[in-house]
Amino acid sequence: MMHKERVDLNLETLKKCAPEQLQTQPVAAVLLALGSNYQAEKHLLRVRESLATIGEIELSIAFQNPDFTATPELPKPAYTNQCVYLILTAPLTLQQLQQRFKKFERDCHRQRLTELQTPIKQVTMDIDILLIRLANNINSLSNKDESEWIVMADRYPFKAHERAGLKELIATKRIDC
Repeated sequence: MMHKERVDLNLETLKKCAPEQLQTQPVAAVLLALGSNYQAEKHLLRVRESLATIGEIELSIAFQNPDFTATPELPKPAYTNQCVYLILTAPLTLQQLQQRFKKFERDCHRQRLTELQTPIKQVTMDIDILLIRLANNINSLSNKDESEWIVMADRYPFKAHERAGLKELIATKRIDC
């Protein structure tokens, strides 16, 4: 069973940093947003299996959401979104994590096409880092991790489904508050 972590979901009080500022920092845990609008069940399963190879995962329920860029003239497929809490087996730098997540997206055959190439993007898998907990704040007296969560500034404010997924992980005690 996964050990519980304390998370303050009052996002306004959490430190916000641009990912560029944290590239070389060792990360112990992340909160992720997954999204797919094409064969979502297949690709979500595959990426959850990949994530489990680098740590312990806890999942929110999967939410289905309309594509907010859709119009009556240009309907687009709905997205299936899910939040994931991942405690890494061994710390990785943020840069290493981002590279791993891009590989996981490619393993799902993610194509990064511009809007001009195709008006309706089929997104097999999108992995976004919402929050990170750095691996370098262990209190030597209590051997307790005292690091705080850091919000990825490029992802904030979070979308409604991201907030819902994070709140659900906390409310169901998958992440202890």
